[in-house]
Amino acid sequence: MNDRKNTAFGWILFSGIVALGLAYVSGQYFHEERPEEMGYAIAGAEESGGSEAAGPDLGTLLASGSVEAGEKIFAKCTACHTANQGGANGIGPNLFGVMGKPVGSHVAGFAYSPALSGHGGEWTWETMDAWLTSPKKFANGTKMSFAGLSKPEDRANVMLYLEANGGAPAKPAPAAPAAAEETAAAGDADAAAEGEAAAPVEEAGA
Repeated sequence: MNDRKNTAFGWILFSGIVALGLAYVSGQYFHEERPEEMGYAIAGAEESGGSEAAGPDLGTLLASGSVEAGEKIFAKCTACHTANQGGANGIGPNLFGVMGKPVGSHVAGFAYSPALSGHGGEWTWETMDAWLTSPKKFANGTKMSFAGLSKPEDRANVMLYLEANGGAPAKPAPAAPAAAEETAAAGDADAAAEGEAAAPVEEAGA
């Protein structure tokens, strides 16, 4: 009886050893080295990912903007601000004549946040554009809870509405279209080349 048990255990042990050996051999045979980094790089992906087509400059947006459109957008602000001359302060100050005035002090006696009153500078077109984009980014710690206007066209229209209510400094000039300048320069170069080529023909004809 013991001999049979020993024989059975021997075969089981032998089978286990054979199975382990086969697993090791097959693992070595089918083993493939994986690359350290999965996937592959796409040439130019990083460069193109960070570049975005630039929109119209501020001067161009202001030149094509609308006071009426700005008034409609400013309706969102009337819960905190007025813009008419002599208008009352609300949660925010009256904004009549704010353009061109010092940042955080254009209404005497209003309790501006230290983040705004200590900012410095004046409400130029560029400064106001930055403020309307993100008040909290412009003056970290401001009490103004408005998230900002993401569309450059909306910001330009609101600034035109503020200009209509109390004036503003001179607007930035629209940037000259580079494509038009390059086209004109190329046309001039072609015309000059044609003129130089035609001169010897005219002389020969004379």
